[in-house]
Amino acid sequence: MYEGPVQDLIDELGRLPGVGPKSAQRIAFHLLGADPADIARLQLALQKVKEGVVFCDVCGNVSEEPTCRICRDARRDPTAVCVVEEPKDVLAIEKTREFKGRYHVLGGALDPLSGIGPDQLRVRELLQRIGGQEITEVILATDPNTEGEATATYLVRMLRDFPGLTVTRLASGLPMGGDLEFADELTLGRALTGRRSV
Repeated sequence: MYEGPVQDLIDELGRLPGVGPKSAQRIAFHLLGADPADIARLQLALQKVKEGVVFCDVCGNVSEEPTCRICRDARRDPTAVCVVEEPKDVLAIEKTREFKGRYHVLGGALDPLSGIGPDQLRVRELLQRIGGQEITEVILATDPNTEGEATATYLVRMLRDFPGLTVTRLASGLPMGGDLEFADELTLGRALTGRRSV
């Protein structure tokens, strides 16, 4: 264990997702030896993210404005909504260039063991969007893992009573237990093209 600020930095870095104790230590010592201008740029970038990034009022994606660029884009198909867990999943699907509709970011997946139920996600907002707009298809693009499947199953039950609404799920091709952000564009593109009704 190191003294004072060094250990505090390691501890804080270790709280980041995907950063273990060894990685936190490596990053901390890299930062200690970094040029002050590099540290200033990092500080500024972190400050800008905290002060200037908001969640879109419509879909929940990250944005610099109250409404994100995808929701503002009149060329996007307003009748198709792709439901994803996190903003990073929007980027993964956008990279495929297969989907021309809009998105709805839930802000996570159902995980009762961690205390995440429907009320902690943006499910109510999704139902309000579908009830108030001319949406004809909802594509469920939750992660192909236990929590993602549970979320998709729950949403299917909630959406089945909307008249004229088709609910589809991404097709096979995505590995079970994986995350969308790690799928390559070809696999994710095929999964979008071959989506199926649920």
